[in-house]
Amino acid sequence: MNQTQKHHMRHRRKISVFGREFHMPQSRPVRIAIGVALCIFGVLGFLPILGFWMIPLGILVLSYEFAAVRRFRRRVIVWWERRRQARASRNG
Repeated sequence: MNQTQKHHMRHRRKISVFGREFHMPQSRPVRIAIGVALCIFGVLGFLPILGFWMIPLGILVLSYEFAAVRRFRRRVIVWWERRRQARASRNG
């Protein structure tokens, strides 16, 4: 195994979901296709097997490739955390 291959093995992109890490494909077009497919099939979440859970997962995959999607994801995370903290301060 040459140096380039070792470098790629150490720096493979990973997605962390609920504390579990998943390796993403090395090919950028494949990652984009997976993200788009998850979003599209997520819209059809009312059908059996497919689910609305696929939309946020598709956005997560696409956020590793596109800055605009990454900014959207970060805004949603900040909004969610502020909302959660506000509820915690009201209840506790």
